[in-house]
Amino acid sequence: MYRNVAVLHLSFPAFSLESFRRKLASVDALPQLCVLGVVSGLLTGAVMVGFRLLLELGGFIFMPGNDPEAFEALSPMLRTVLPLLAVTLIGILLWRQPAAARKLGVGHVIERLTHHQGRFPLRNWLNQWWVGVASVLGGLSAGREGPAIHLGAAAASGLGQWLRLPHNSLRVLVACGTAAGISASFNTPIAGVIFAMEVVMMEYTIAGFMPVILASTVGALVAMLVFGSEPAFEVISVSLGSLMNLPWIVITALFIGLLAGLFIRVARSERIAALPVAVRLAMVGIATATVAWWYPDVQGIGYDSLAASLAGSVALDVLLALVMAKLLLTALTVASGIPIGIIGPMLVVGAAAGALADLVGAWLFPQLGVEPGFYAMLGMAAMMGAVLQAPLAALMALLELTHNPNIILPGMLAVVVSGLTTRQLCRCDGFFISMTRHGLHPLQQPLMQALSRISVPAVMERSLATTPRMVTREQARTLLDAKPQWILILRSTDDKPTLALKAADLARALIDEQIAEEAETGDARIDLLEVPGQRMEMAPIHLQATLSEAFERLNDQSVDALYVEHGRRPKHQRISGIITREAIERYYSLR
Repeated sequence: MYRNVAVLHLSFPAFSLESFRRKLASVDALPQLCVLGVVSGLLTGAVMVGFRLLLELGGFIFMPGNDPEAFEALSPMLRTVLPLLAVTLIGILLWRQPAAARKLGVGHVIERLTHHQGRFPLRNWLNQWWVGVASVLGGLSAGREGPAIHLGAAAASGLGQWLRLPHNSLRVLVACGTAAGISASFNTPIAGVIFAMEVVMMEYTIAGFMPVILASTVGALVAMLVFGSEPAFEVISVSLGSLMNLPWIVITALFIGLLAGLFIRVARSERIAALPVAVRLAMVGIATATVAWWYPDVQGIGYDSLAASLAGSVALDVLLALVMAKLLLTALTVASGIPIGIIGPMLVVGAAAGALADLVGAWLFPQLGVEPGFYAMLGMAAMMGAVLQAPLAALMALLELTHNPNIILPGMLAVVVSGLTTRQLCRCDGFFISMTRHGLHPLQQPLMQALSRISVPAVMERSLATTPRMVTREQARTLLDAKPQWILILRSTDDKPTLALKAADLARALIDEQIAEEAETGDARIDLLEVPGQRMEMAPIHLQATLSEAFERLNDQSVDALYVEHGRRPKHQRISGIITREAIERYYSLR
């Protein structure tokens, strides 16, 4: 005797890359974007592990103790020769390439996101590997976070380009790569997310946050598997203590805000940028070598000096060298066109400035009595927040780098005061916001932000038929049998614009007796350009484009509609749909 057994069959929709692309084109593609976040986190984490291992390999080859930051243990002669060799190498290998290939780092990431829909050239990505290693191991005042962000963002974007994903998803992939790059480089997943959204994307949306959080988490996990989960710096737990510290915190933050303004002014100096390349590179090499002879602490990223500042074990003259010399050397290097990371050096300068303020405060007001490292922590966050004009990213970095929640309240005060000082007194925007349009950075314009979140396929009209200009009555009826909304009139030569005619206008024309009589005589053909009705001139746009690209193309070409091309080879592309200005405006108004 057999029992009836109910079997539950689970059916899953068949996966295809084409359907995945179609889903990503819409604004509600959150599950698909989360999948991309996980994959980009894995990819970026692996890239960052490779980059950090390259730095450690360099330290193993010629640094004492296999430490890539141990410049203090080198002989004075060797540590002064290193920056001269570094600028020579960069000058010979990088400046022989086109100017476009020399764009690296965070600024390059923002530029590609703003003006190139997040697509990165391979040549710049390859240059970033060796320039990042050469600048840090060569003893220049340079960080590794700039290369980390570029390498991570370009790797994630390259995945999207390889899969031919719509451009709106490339923007999210850039943010995922940025967050995962910072997370894997510094073991700071929250700060990576906030930095990606606050500095690079310049927006906060649920559809953007979730995949970026996943990417940052996965990137950190990949790095932890290789380098361990220890925090970047071992610091003791400190707290505000007496409220009498608040006025001195404000004064310290004011001082750091002025330092941040000085850095931005020097780094953006047009007078330095106008000098010949050889002169600029020589200035950087000689200045770094001269300071390094007496104070090697200014070389490299400086995380060893940062840790010492947090521990309160740095001599006064070294603190002064870190505050002024490292700040000016970093700014001079940037102004001279050498693409380096600035966040690491600015954290070091800020920590040294805070430690210096601690010494001065203890001398002027002995009753303050704060623990060593308290003001160094505040200075680190205040400098980062003021230079980048990114207060949330600075606070999250402070929390994750120190693992000290007691520092957040005074940190908030320090970050706000330093940021206001740099912005209002020094008249400086965030370091990476250099291009404005109508008073706003392109990524800050609400219209373009909204339109960049969705791709053309989600809005385009797919009901269309294509035809030459001249057709017979029978051919016209065949076109209308498919019940299209639009008839696309293809021209005989490429210099003539493609036109769109409402299918209803052609249907009315076929009913008209005059058209019917004319079609009965002669060659019995209808000229679609003579059919009564409104025709729109159109320009082409690719299927992967975002609505912001479509909107800009409509304005640039002075047309009312675009026909959407699909295909990889120019001569084998087919028209997938049509998108009108009214459709874009309707989408934006409904949102």
